[in-house]
Amino acid sequence: MKVYLDNAATTKVDDKVLKAMLPYFTEEYGNASSMHMKGSEAKNSLEKSRKIIANSINAKSSEIYFTSGGTESNNWALKGLFWQNFPKKNHIITTKIEHDCILKTCEWLEKEGAKVTYLDVNSEGFVDLEELKKAITEKTFLVSIIHGNNEIGTIEDIESIGKICQEKKVLLHTDACQSYTKVPIDVKKQNLDLVTINSHKIHGPKGVGALYIKEGIKITPLMHGGGHEKLMRSGTENIPGILGFAKASEQLSKKELNKMKIIRDKLIEGILEKIPNTKLNGPTGEKRLANNINISFMNIEGESIGGYLENENIFVSTGSACMSNTLSGSHVLKALGLSDLEQNSSIRFSISKYTTEKEIDYVLKKLPKIIEKLRRLSPLIK
Repeated sequence: MKVYLDNAATTKVDDKVLKAMLPYFTEEYGNASSMHMKGSEAKNSLEKSRKIIANSINAKSSEIYFTSGGTESNNWALKGLFWQNFPKKNHIITTKIEHDCILKTCEWLEKEGAKVTYLDVNSEGFVDLEELKKAITEKTFLVSIIHGNNEIGTIEDIESIGKICQEKKVLLHTDACQSYTKVPIDVKKQNLDLVTINSHKIHGPKGVGALYIKEGIKITPLMHGGGHEKLMRSGTENIPGILGFAKASEQLSKKELNKMKIIRDKLIEGILEKIPNTKLNGPTGEKRLANNINISFMNIEGESIGGYLENENIFVSTGSACMSNTLSGSHVLKALGLSDLEQNSSIRFSISKYTTEKEIDYVLKKLPKIIEKLRRLSPLIK
């Protein structure tokens, strides 16, 4: 048996999504910018996909701009708004638990003249709304707070954050790559000005995403060239990818979402009951993403656990896949107050709609034996 539990890193493409995409590689392969019939066919498919994505977050089609994925969308949101507002306004507010592409972009913008406030979070990863209010100044033009955290599954109260930003007259951007389709997103109800979403976290193809930009917001383009996406994001549109993205956005049913929550809780409860000296990182229940489990196995290196699990054909992550080639600990777990040992002993299990109870039973059979063995061998135990 092979058990893939790294769905927060990427997901397999849904069969329905693949089937919808295939004709656009070999039959309907036109460039949406071409003036002939083949181009018009591609353009029609592009706009139908744009409408599907827009409807999924209660936006207008004209407010959706397709990109290469979450990293590009996040970079564009922050850099584009900074260039539009600087030097009159230069202050950005974000958190210490953002995805690395937000934090690295903020670091780069600081060198360009931006001032960035990095908000603390509590032990479950939640932002203090009063601290957010206090942090907003006359120079603040943007608040960027992740919706569903990629490492610990925390679902921020984005609606309350949106109300604060609206009252203070500052823009709100949220990275919703992990939460999209798993948690309701309504840009009007939640007062969202910019939203980043992508495809490969929801059983769509890699290399495609979108940025929602509320009508009327002025933002400087990140990409220049042929003037695609209404002059806002140049580059020939990835029609098969965009169509697959739209198809994927429609696939997760409430029944499947509820099943994911049941399986998530079964794995959490099973680990905590069967394996002593373990700790769940992040919140529980409805405040946590349906697919996320993050556990610290005290006194054992997470990489060792991952290696032993892989030997049993169980595939997990020690944190964000984007940071897996670095030796540093998790900045998210550090922000929660975990020690270096607790950070380095953590494993992220992330399920999908395809994960079965049989697979979870297999994990709960193999994992306790692995932990017991590693603890016997561990030099960290005194």
